Amino acid sequence: MKNQEIKFNNKNSKYSILIGKNVLNELPTKLKSLCPNAKNAAIILDKKISSKFKKIIKNKLKNYNLLILPFSANEKNKSINIVNYYLKLLLSKNFNRSDLLIAVGGGVTGDVAGFVASIFKRGINFINVPTTLLAQVDAAVGGKTGVNSVFGKNLIGSFYQPKLVISDTAFINTLPKKEMVCGFAEILKHSIIKDKNFFKWLEKNSKLILSKNSNALTYAIKKSCQIKIFFVTKDTNEKGLRMTLNFGHTFAHAIEIKNNYSKNITHGEAVLTGMILAIKLSILKRNCKKEVLNKITEIYNHNNLNYTLKNISNFNWIRSLIPYLKNDKKNTDEKINFLLLKKIGQADKPNKFKISLSDLRKYCKTISQY
Repeated sequence: MKNQEIKFNNKNSKYSILIGKNVLNELPTKLKSLCPNAKNAAIILDKKISSKFKKIIKNKLKNYNLLILPFSANEKNKSINIVNYYLKLLLSKNFNRSDLLIAVGGGVTGDVAGFVASIFKRGINFINVPTTLLAQVDAAVGGKTGVNSVFGKNLIGSFYQPKLVISDTAFINTLPKKEMVCGFAEILKHSIIKDKNFFKWLEKNSKLILSKNSNALTYAIKKSCQIKIFFVTKDTNEKGLRMTLNFGHTFAHAIEIKNNYSKNITHGEAVLTGMILAIKLSILKRNCKKEVLNKITEIYNHNNLNYTLKNISNFNWIRSLIPYLKNDKKNTDEKINFLLLKKIGQADKPNKFKISLSDLRKYCKTISQY
């Protein structure tokens, strides 16, 4: 499959997302066109990036005064302290708004770098080079930036769009299976909430994605980005429709907080579990058919992802998530705001189902029995 270029375009922002193998080669030309006055470039660089790719990236930016800002990418380092540290370095090197701040890494790297870019002198040119499948299909698209708080995930942040996103699938060849599962969870989510034909394609081709087939990856990344762009361009600041993209994430964030953002469970694994719990709640409250649950768990089993299902019938474990749900940023009126599903390819309207903690406790036993 040929390399792809898709456009993000709303009334406030326009930028390209380049997708495919070796699209990183287009970085110098694109930067010269998009940011002609830039002289300095800072890279917030995930320390896990291989020396091979570090060398390639540095070579692509050889015409700039280059500042490398190494980052140990994990949820615990996704903090306001690290943001302050990077801001001080940029200020000390006399960067200005016409210069470049480039994220090279996964979703955590992009979230932190994007937040730094949004508040540095009220906005510096931001370029995102996502290196994980999860970041390429989710975090790098849509302009959400931010860091975690002791009270919950992503509670401090902003909306800030990049000038360019380069999703080079060559990076994906270096990823371990856990990272591939993270990205696949978001790809599957996009199909579930918006595109039943894409879901059917995934039923047949999911193994190709997880085995890093280049053509399958390019197609899946493109489709996922197009679905996300559909929601984001209609509701950039997440006041309504964009909340559809949070399907499964209310439970997922609670799982992550309960586990103290442990390496034992990745974001994608939490999303896979969270989506199943959300579907069970949808069966109970939205007359979603059990067939939907069966189809999705079949994909999990087909790809040996059934380990993410080990607790979904455990009543006590489901109830143990409730205290961690109350600080979710989507909550209103002291009620938990869940995004539910009508059927594959059609999510419920955001803000339609809100539930008190006490009522959710009552539903836990029924949910565990599906």
